[in-house]
Amino acid sequence: MDIVKKMTSTIMSGDGQISKKETHVVSEHTLNVIINEQFIYRLVCTNCHLKELVIGRLVTDGMIKKKDNISDVILCGNENEARVLFNSDIPCVKIPSRDKLQKLPECDLKSEWVFMLAEEFGHGAPIHDQTGASHICILGRKGKILFKAEDIGRHNAVDKAVGYAVLNDIPLSECMIFISGRVPVDMVEKVIAAGIPVLVSKSVPTAESVELAEEYNLKLICKAWPDQYEMFTN
Repeated sequence: MDIVKKMTSTIMSGDGQISKKETHVVSEHTLNVIINEQFIYRLVCTNCHLKELVIGRLVTDGMIKKKDNISDVILCGNENEARVLFNSDIPCVKIPSRDKLQKLPECDLKSEWVFMLAEEFGHGAPIHDQTGASHICILGRKGKILFKAEDIGRHNAVDKAVGYAVLNDIPLSECMIFISGRVPVDMVEKVIAAGIPVLVSKSVPTAESVELAEEYNLKLICKAWPDQYEMFTN
């Protein structure tokens, strides 16, 4: 399945002029996630880094903590189905409740690392450059860019970055992520559940997301650009 398709649109101008143009449009992909023969998720996403997406979603939903919890992830058919084989029974609770979140440990943070992520975001990404229709998540660790994910859903993009770290044995407790969208409270919950201590966004948080980040020691940085950012928590 093509991630980006060419389509024809009609442009209507205020002066009554009508014209047609070819434009690039991103495709939606549906992925059904089956765990130990049990249907768990139906994800609407962008068709890239699907294994990372599945692993990341399992981590941020509290179903696994490391890749050793599963034996395999198999993409079937036209990659519309992911079959996950657990090494044990599926946890009965999929999404962790607020009281199951754990306070994040203290971590190193340097301003130049934040500016580095913001600078990398400014370089764009293939799907967004063609369509303007994807969210971007950048995974960094101690001043290095490790991975850049795109998806039509900002939560999916984060899950792909988390999944990449887990599959490559990168400690999430040493990572930071940069996201392209605003920061609602469910995004903060996802990052805390993953155990990532620093969340950076080019956009803005909500009051509830700031309060939750403070409660769980998440360093929340927003309005991040290559020369300036705002720190919302200590």
